[in-house]
Amino acid sequence: MSKNFINKTHIEGVIYEHALEMKTTGPNSKAPGTQYIRGSISIATDNAMTNIVPVYFSYVTAKTNKDKDNATYGVLKNIMDGVIGTHMKDGAEKAGKVRIDSALGLNDFYPPNSNELVSQRRNEGGFVHTVDVLQDDENSRNTFECDILITNVVRIEADEERNLPEKVLVKGAIFDFRKALMPYEFTATNPNAMNYFEDLGASQSNPVLTKIWGRQVSTTIVKTTVEESAFGEASVKETKSTRRDLLITGAAKEPYIWDDESTMTAAELKEAIANREVALAAAKERSQKSAITPATPAAAPAGSANFNF
Repeated sequence: MSKNFINKTHIEGVIYEHALEMKTTGPNSKAPGTQYIRGSISIATDNAMTNIVPVYFSYVTAKTNKDKDNATYGVLKNIMDGVIGTHMKDGAEKAGKVRIDSALGLNDFYPPNSNELVSQRRNEGGFVHTVDVLQDDENSRNTFECDILITNVVRIEADEERNLPEKVLVKGAIFDFRKALMPYEFTATNPNAMNYFEDLGASQSNPVLTKIWGRQVSTTIVKTTVEESAFGEASVKETKSTRRDLLITGAAKEPYIWDDESTMTAAELKEAIANREVALAAAKERSQKSAITPATPAAAPAGSANFNF
């Protein structure tokens, strides 16, 4: 693949809570006995403290590969030690403010005793910096920008009972810094955006490679149930659920050239899909210690491709 695929997110706000822990590498690792931080921090990106965006860190050490102090490690360590406060523990006034330049990732795993793959979308890694002042525009505090290979577009009708608007699901694949393929789904609610993505005519046999950008939105859905009583007041119950959407607010005027050496060829996509299957088989084996890694399929001619991921 000649193209360096765009995949970046910007999260800025108040530290809502954290689930960080200090770990030590085992004797079989490349650097045995190395301490590192793993876990997540959740950031409230709006002033109302309702749009909560988590960022996950898998391996953050005190030193970088160039043996320099790792600023991100220092910030995360201060959050763990309580030097930097969180909203849930210390209140809004004492909670620290940060900006994080991260990327969209995918946590693939098989639960114990299950053959069902679980793929969790999340922000992964990046650089964390403390700040004194946040951007005034709340919509600029929770952004994403990425290249996507679109293979399916589905319109979903509005759900008045659940207070959900009409939307279009934009499905396809994005890529990490290693150019590994990650199946992903985005949402468009703007009428012009919904029509635009439908008119692209993207499919598994005719994918469209383009750039999109937007915001990470966390919505709390409240469902109220009223049960009438034989006498007196009715019973009113509220059930809350949180839905996180990657809401598309813009796209490139012209898609990239697909199946071209300057971007990505159909053969390269087939190889990326095969590599993902091998990685999933390895994840299943680690989880269940019994899976068999499938052989990498041979690449079919580009004209007969059906990219199903």
